[in-house]
Amino acid sequence: MLRLSNNVEIAAWEIELSAIRAQGAGGQNVNKVSSAIHLKFDIKNSALPEFYKRRLLALNDSRITKDGVIVLKAQSHRTQEMNKEEALQRLKTLILDATKTQKARRETKPTKSSQRKRVESKVKRGQTKNLRGKIKF
Repeated sequence: MLRLSNNVEIAAWEIELSAIRAQGAGGQNVNKVSSAIHLKFDIKNSALPEFYKRRLLALNDSRITKDGVIVLKAQSHRTQEMNKEEALQRLKTLILDATKTQKARRETKPTKSSQRKRVESKVKRGQTKNLRGKIKF
């Protein structure tokens, strides 16, 4: 079971975990042991509240297929248990990040001090560049 908040959780049967062999360098351990975890989570057929489902399906993320299935692969750790924990944590992070609402941006004007400093630095830079020119006798 994966707890997202006090009243929202994902049951274990909704998450499909399978052990596969990891890719890349690692020698005998990688070649012999299925330590990587392949996680699949079907958004449409899950018991998540409708708000979560809508937000997740609206995401433009390569980890979400057209059918609404989240596919994650965790293989950075040496043991299957640690990779499983990482995959579940990444799923939780993905779902929680999708439900965050962005704060509306309030336009502000630059302060007089910042405007003055900007112009002064531009003038100073221009003077420095001007000194690099040809010397007139």
